[in-house]
Amino acid sequence: MTSITTTAATTSTAATTAAAAASASLSSGDFLNILVTEMQNQDPLDPTSTTDFTTQMTQYANFDQQSTLNTNLSALLTSFNSLLTLNSSNYIGQTVTAKADSATLTSGSIAFGYSLDSAAASTTLTVSDSSGNAVWTGSGTTTAGSNSFTWDGKTTDGTQLADGGTYSLTVSAADSSGTAISGYTTISGKVTGIDSSSGTAKLLIGTTALDVSSVIGVTS
Repeated sequence: MTSITTTAATTSTAATTAAAAASASLSSGDFLNILVTEMQNQDPLDPTSTTDFTTQMTQYANFDQQSTLNTNLSALLTSFNSLLTLNSSNYIGQTVTAKADSATLTSGSIAFGYSLDSAAASTTLTVSDSSGNAVWTGSGTTTAGSNSFTWDGKTTDGTQLADGGTYSLTVSAADSSGTAISGYTTISGKVTGIDSSSGTAKLLIGTTALDVSSVIGVTS
């Protein structure tokens, strides 16, 4: 009888522990098998209490509901991503302006832009390569709001850089008292394709991938 009691206690403990970690390793069938095994091996003179059994059944019910919910959410996410990819395809062939600070040098230029929260007394623009090295520095317009800047792909000393490199724009603006003015940078270009390899649809401008949420303007 002692061995039966020990087996029942061990099985009960295993069932409770497995229930806590069920979402990581058990199927609903596994869970039911554990409960049936527990009942078959319990001590007839000291059976599992109604409270313990009810607790275990509740854990099973919660696990089964969670498994079903996870499956449904996974299916919903797949459908949602497919819908995003389909909607994103409408951008192909359109010229978009998006909040970003880097782009690929294509046909010898990059159409950058920036927005200032207020008018500036001075604005310094710096274009850097993918390693963070400044290749061009110059002054920019100081108007509050949107400002455009097309970089011609040349270094400060006039050397033309080859297409294909990724370059970023940094804007440093200040008012007449030297206080920095905040803002954001943008890039513009024609969308040539959609990349969904990461699980999220991204717009391609050359080899630059942009989140659809970063787009702030579209022109034909």
